Amino acid sequence: MPAKLSTRPTLRRCAITAGVGLALLGAGLPTSSADDTEAGLARFYRQKVAWSKCDGVDMPEDLQCGKVTVPLDYARPRAGTLELALARYRATGKSRGSVLLNFGGPGGAGVSELAAGGKDFMGLTNGYDVVSFDPRGVGRSSPVTCGNGSAEVAVDEDADMDADPQGVLRQLRKAARTCAEHSGPVLPHIGTVNASRDLDVMRQAVGDKKLNYLGFSYGTRLGAVYAAQFPKKVGRMVLDGVDTLTEPLTEQGVAGAAGQQTALEDFVAWCVEDIACPFGTDARTAREEVERLVESLDQDPVPTDFGEEFTGQDLVAAIGQALYSRELWPSLQRALAALVEDGDTRPLLWFSGGGSGVRAGDGVALRADDGTDGGLVDQDDVPLDNLPAALMAINCADDPDRPGARRISQQLGRLRAEYEQASPVFGRYRLTEVLMCYGRPKGTDFIRDDVRDVRTPKMLLVGTRGDPATPYRWTVETAERLGDSAVVLDNKGEGHTGYASSKCVHRKVDTFLLYGTLPPDGSSCGPERDGH
Repeated sequence: MPAKLSTRPTLRRCAITAGVGLALLGAGLPTSSADDTEAGLARFYRQKVAWSKCDGVDMPEDLQCGKVTVPLDYARPRAGTLELALARYRATGKSRGSVLLNFGGPGGAGVSELAAGGKDFMGLTNGYDVVSFDPRGVGRSSPVTCGNGSAEVAVDEDADMDADPQGVLRQLRKAARTCAEHSGPVLPHIGTVNASRDLDVMRQAVGDKKLNYLGFSYGTRLGAVYAAQFPKKVGRMVLDGVDTLTEPLTEQGVAGAAGQQTALEDFVAWCVEDIACPFGTDARTAREEVERLVESLDQDPVPTDFGEEFTGQDLVAAIGQALYSRELWPSLQRALAALVEDGDTRPLLWFSGGGSGVRAGDGVALRADDGTDGGLVDQDDVPLDNLPAALMAINCADDPDRPGARRISQQLGRLRAEYEQASPVFGRYRLTEVLMCYGRPKGTDFIRDDVRDVRTPKMLLVGTRGDPATPYRWTVETAERLGDSAVVLDNKGEGHTGYASSKCVHRKVDTFLLYGTLPPDGSSCGPERDGH
């Protein structure tokens, strides 16, 4: 069967809860570190967050919300502003300041993640205000979109990579234009280099001289970039589920497909031990049944309650999200049974949805000289496709590789075979993710070239051996790249990241953040026996 181009980019590498790889613009990104006396930036560093009760359905009573204002373009700080949504749980004991969390993605909205999963971080409130945020282009902070309130982009589902690669490339260019038209002025200024500078404004706005930080998955990339840009402002930093700083998106995609395939095989082996498994009791046959189900839905999608069709690639996306955590496996088994036995897609759609409504309290409003203001949007107005659109925008903005049409056409067959060999289920999906950067401006080379040998206090890097999204070798490679500041904790468990799944990791991370005590470099945590 010829490989075809999926219109739905993957929701890659979001940690802790089911969350969300690819992006848009890299032009004009600042690559030098800044401080709060830099011309034109002092006014942003003078603001303080005005916290108030969060407004939204089912928002925790003790969660507070606020906002900060940052320049749209750090190279031209008077050219426009953006507001970024924040939320916090206040310290219950004597506070030593704040610890800022990024849950990953890229494209994950931190405010709704903290509202939904805050109980995992209550131990940190013994010494910190626990703060998270919606990065620029994400959630309520000037969300990017590819239009029509959908995660889809304007690429024909029948585009055949093998027979008409030039046609596929034309549609990718059209898709890039569509995303640019719908996303507004934030799009040329999205990406991790600018998000890191925003992080430093937040640090000052919450009143901290040093940044204490806990980043998961993509959030480790953000933390590493901050360490390179602001080494003198780094406090206690933890990177869990460590991202690569050097591999091009093509190699990242193959690694991701292979990791997800391994996780799927582990899930299937677990599923067939239960009589309720919808794919029978033999693991090899069950794996083949999953592949046939994906192919069948791609050829003949089923309708959903939302008026759209549920395709095989939608199924791949849902399975991929559920495989990030073993705790989700029973829910995935039930959701697959509902699809196979009753044609019910609703349980599977849950894995790529979610998020709590929130409205930020009044903060310090800063406006550009021309009066423009990228204010927060209401939660109900966040586009449905914001997560995948932001994921595309940030990953492509962070990646400097843009091969031309001739090179892509020549390599397409080899890439397709390589991805399908890595995973017959996830290969096509991950290849689409990489192709979506075509037609978009070249991203920054700062991360690949300059994030190295950081001169910061010791930071803790956590790598999980069975991580389906961020392979353990990335932890080792990134630690070597960051230099003597990096201390590695080897989590010999499974699932994406270690903090939520390993009591040992959780304890060691909290001990470091609260008391400054690091485990020895190269020490380990054993696998959890109780599955929690």
